[in-house]
Amino acid sequence: MAARQSESGQPIEPVYGPGALDGWDHAERLGDPGAFPYTRGVYPTMYTGRPWTMRQYAGFGTASESNARYKQLIENGTMGLSVAFDLPTQMGHDSDAPLASGEVGKVGVAIDSIDDMRVLFGGIPLEKVSTSMTINAPAALLLLLYQLVAEEQGADPQKLTGTIQNDVLKEYIARGTYIFPPQPSLRLIADIFKYCRAEIPKWNTISISGYHMAEAGATPAQEIAFTLADGIEYVRTAVAAGMDVDDFAPRLSFFFVSRTTILEEVAKFRAARRIWAKVMREEFGAENPKSLMLRFHTQTAGVQLTAQQPEVNLARVTVQALGAVLGGTQSLHTNSYDEALALPTDKSARLALRTQQVLAYETDVTATVDPFAGSYVVESLTDQVEAKALELMEQVEERGGAVHAIEQGYQKNEIERSAYAIAQEQDSGERVVVGVNRYQLAEEDPYEPLTVDPAIEQQQVERLARLRAERDQGAVDTALAALRKAAEGEEENVLYPMKEALRARATVGEVCNTLREVWGAYVPTDAF
Repeated sequence: MAARQSESGQPIEPVYGPGALDGWDHAERLGDPGAFPYTRGVYPTMYTGRPWTMRQYAGFGTASESNARYKQLIENGTMGLSVAFDLPTQMGHDSDAPLASGEVGKVGVAIDSIDDMRVLFGGIPLEKVSTSMTINAPAALLLLLYQLVAEEQGADPQKLTGTIQNDVLKEYIARGTYIFPPQPSLRLIADIFKYCRAEIPKWNTISISGYHMAEAGATPAQEIAFTLADGIEYVRTAVAAGMDVDDFAPRLSFFFVSRTTILEEVAKFRAARRIWAKVMREEFGAENPKSLMLRFHTQTAGVQLTAQQPEVNLARVTVQALGAVLGGTQSLHTNSYDEALALPTDKSARLALRTQQVLAYETDVTATVDPFAGSYVVESLTDQVEAKALELMEQVEERGGAVHAIEQGYQKNEIERSAYAIAQEQDSGERVVVGVNRYQLAEEDPYEPLTVDPAIEQQQVERLARLRAERDQGAVDTALAALRKAAEGEEENVLYPMKEALRARATVGEVCNTLREVWGAYVPTDAF
């Protein structure tokens, strides 16, 4: 029998036995759950006490529409909210900016000011929910708007829990929603770390993301290698800014994909935990056990969903979710089966959540910690993925670290090569995609997608016009001037004047444009 290749290009043998683990040291490679090197999970009891946090990523159209979806998800049993923002918000543009035309409310909710944020979370007690926000370059703004609305509700900022993605390095590599050049972006991230430690201590300050690299075509080994390399860059930045590693590292979190290839995905998660624990202890001298723990959120693989026979995606998402759970994720979002066609309908979003609930409450995967521990194949694959990831991380280091490697186009080029190879395999039929290149239907069943009302853009433009007419423009100008002064210097934390500008009803675009004028906007090099 010939060996198959894993997604990372390593052989998967037809049969594994004790010989696969000859000389394998249990204490060094595996350990106990909740103990270094955390291969078996970051907590001793994992899901035997309570399941992972079930999040559903939602946001579209207006803030009021998204608010209604969030309340419905909470009623259906969602344990944490996960906010999607539209493209103009992600790029720091107001809805009435020329560049926003045609994109308002399309891939997420439009947030232009504190007024929109009040509507988005109206009637939702922010002190009692955990909220994840998928926002990067303008992450500081959305976090501060969230805090301001929570304070208006009477919430104690010391009790607010959630996560901002805030991972701009992966934007340069795989996604493209960057605003500022790398160095001021890293300065802003360091300011967020400091601000949250003082003001919102339970908030996860960054979700270092491999998900988007995987969606762009990265292999599992590339996904964790380039993600952990970015994490190392963020830690170095914070330490260089004068922070003690154990003051901020416990609030770092990660974000990975889960594909349909269960065995390698489980191995990937286990390898990532082991690598990160060793890096934090050996390179940075972290002493707090929480600084060594790679805690992560997982989303099922949107790129593997198909528009053909979309109901088959229910099976794909279930398999992907199972891989994330067996791999020890701390929270999980399951994609809706119709996402390859349009924004999820209410029914499909509910089915996606029910998938997690079936796994948590109707199977036995939560009965024991790390069911695959000691498996000949999974332990062998874990070692393989770890070795390949470390090799790639060394390539990043040889180029001067993550930022210099990004500027040379290294990670992006590696991912694009992998994506091209996958496309060739699918086109040739070597890689089977059910319903696409095998087991097709002559005619697809009709499907009625959820659509976004094109009038939303005009409504947002009108809301902005009213806001600018009603607010105290003098207060806005004064606040933006204070923000500019802080950004021009190097000592002041920009989040404090930024918060006051947003409180005065400055818009997301106005705040970002103030920083653009000081820091500039990032333009990729020819290497990209």
